[in-house]
Amino acid sequence: MKLSHYPVYIQSALYAVVLALIGYFVVGWAAPSLSADVLFALGLLLGGFLIPLITRPAVPAEIPTTTLYVGNLPYRANEASVRALFEGFGQVLSVRLMKDKHTGKRRGFGFVEMPSDAALAAQQALNDSEFQQRTLKVREANERKDDEEGNGEQTQS
Repeated sequence: MKLSHYPVYIQSALYAVVLALIGYFVVGWAAPSLSADVLFALGLLLGGFLIPLITRPAVPAEIPTTTLYVGNLPYRANEASVRALFEGFGQVLSVRLMKDKHTGKRRGFGFVEMPSDAALAAQQALNDSEFQQRTLKVREANERKDDEEGNGEQTQS
């Protein structure tokens, strides 16, 4: 089994011990007057600092996401119920239901952000489906525009 399959702290410990042993033999050969315990401790100390930097796992690539426009939502629907509906198709990163600025009441549409593959599956399954006695319209959202009214919401055409 490859060493990379183990957690980073185990990899670091193994590398530190190997470096400590190598340092022990090299420095012991070059400067036999130093104590073996000091050499081993210095090797462990250096290995403990250097190895985590070297063996740090690669940062995973960002997951491509898609934002879906969800229209014709019932006014009584909340973020939790919409999230539960879409979680049947994959991870839901965010749910934003739009509200009127002045009244605070829901406007009947919102946006759901999901990984792209899950978003495609949700779009195909939920578009024109019934949710709380309303027929949903689910499409990929258009890019956010700065509109003249300054409300800054995404729009669907």
